[in-house]
Amino acid sequence: MTASTASLEQLRRCHFAVDLGAARTRVYVKGVGLVVDQPSAAAVNTRTGALIAVGEFAEKMTGRTPGYIRVVRPVSGGTVVDIEMAQRMLRHLLGDKIRRALRRKPRLRAAACTPHDADPLAQRAAIETLVGLGARRVELVDTLIAAAVGCGLPVEQPEATMIMVCGAHATQVAVLSLGSIVTAARIPVGGEAVDDAIVQLLRHQHELVLPSQSVRPLQLALSGNGLTPQGPASTEIHGRDVATGLARSVLVDTATVRNAIQTPLTGVLDGIGRVLRDCPPDLVADLADRGIMMVGGSALLPGFDQMLRQATGMPVHIAERPDVCAVQGLGTMLEGRVEPLSLTPVSTD
Repeated sequence: MTASTASLEQLRRCHFAVDLGAARTRVYVKGVGLVVDQPSAAAVNTRTGALIAVGEFAEKMTGRTPGYIRVVRPVSGGTVVDIEMAQRMLRHLLGDKIRRALRRKPRLRAAACTPHDADPLAQRAAIETLVGLGARRVELVDTLIAAAVGCGLPVEQPEATMIMVCGAHATQVAVLSLGSIVTAARIPVGGEAVDDAIVQLLRHQHELVLPSQSVRPLQLALSGNGLTPQGPASTEIHGRDVATGLARSVLVDTATVRNAIQTPLTGVLDGIGRVLRDCPPDLVADLADRGIMMVGGSALLPGFDQMLRQATGMPVHIAERPDVCAVQGLGTMLEGRVEPLSLTPVSTD
């Protein structure tokens, strides 16, 4: 769906917008702003089916629960895989006060982000999730367009802008012009693939099992100069020995971690190359000056932007708050702050 005048009109009538991501769920309420920004996780008691916790608290429980409590993620790769659980999670995240305020609206309308190449089933799942929250009508917006609007790119202008949405499960790259997508690609590599590469490296080289929460600190240890060779030479990591099961700490050479991370990231570079090859030459010329705008939580991966700069020779920028760009873009459309480009027919007389 492009940001055409008709759809912008419909979006202005929406009362709230949801960005259901694999890692985090965000909700924007018209006139209020961002009301929810929490991990997309829910903890369930499998004996009774009761919901124990959602969001931040459920995330903290991951890997620390007794057998009968399960932490589930109702969204995978930008697609709702468990509609009922997604609805229950959203209800709890919104809380009674906001839900009551929304229920008072006559003919409640909602907007939601969907990944660029979402199939009809994925779109249906997003719609049904919000219908379950009381929405009478749901407008779907392409994540790429919402994110481009959210980080202030001039989407409606006849000039090329390149956006890269770095999610947990996938990375989406697109060239936009005149409010629509010219070419786009979805690469099934996201922040989790990078985490996984680090976990596998430590398992094979150091026989160390990492708790799910400590991959991030390792990435932060690489930050400063991140993926660049100027970073610290080694960093200490605590984990569990594969053979004995006892706690152990090892000194990890950051150069090997950088190499492990490079592998999944080359897939992203291939995707960018594909998009540029399919793009009209005039637009590619625009992009050479403009460069790539990175949004999404994984855009903050230390040194990722630098690696893209070296590989493409193009300027690379990270949006101001890359993680909330998509939902802020939806909010901007809801509040009617996007000026549609009016393409009036030229008279022949």
